[in-house]
Amino acid sequence: MSIEAKEVFELRKLTGAGVMECKKALEESEGDIEKAQEILRKKGIETANKKQGRSAREGLIGSYVHTDGKIGVLVEVDCETDFVARTEDFKNLVKELTLQVAAQAPLWVSPEDVPEEVKAREKKIFQEQMQDSGKPEAVKEKIIEGKMRKFYEENCLLEQAYIREPDKKVKNLLLEAIAKLGENIVVKRFVRFKLGEEDNG
Repeated sequence: MSIEAKEVFELRKLTGAGVMECKKALEESEGDIEKAQEILRKKGIETANKKQGRSAREGLIGSYVHTDGKIGVLVEVDCETDFVARTEDFKNLVKELTLQVAAQAPLWVSPEDVPEEVKAREKKIFQEQMQDSGKPEAVKEKIIEGKMRKFYEENCLLEQAYIREPDKKVKNLLLEAIAKLGENIVVKRFVRFKLGEEDNG
């Protein structure tokens, strides 16, 4: 089927994808804009996964202070070029991440950043909880794995449910931004201050 230019540009406006990519997605979806968006999204996420290994040395430090002045957040988000760092999409992503940190108070960026002694301590607590359960060892291990996953989801920024769309994780929000902007994007670090709270570091 022939795809009209206006359909291509409409899809491009919705997704930010290239003209040829939009044309191919529309051909694949037989002119269905919604299906074409889904096709582009899936391809974008696959490409984004490949881009995650690339070096990111540009970016922005986002800040947020809650209206009552009692919570403040700084987040460093890196990308590959200054050009992307200046785009509205990137700035919005940084802003969303500062709000996420303010609202959900994560302790680390990802599970890889959790110190080994903290992981060991949590695992030990879960093992003690399961000790007298009478369940087989394999079942206990599965339950402990699930509890550790929950621990990461509560305490690691990238594993948390995104505050605006709870069925989406923050790491998916990041992957979507990578897919749209075409560069690797990394949440480098963050700090969250709450008035009157002791410094754990």
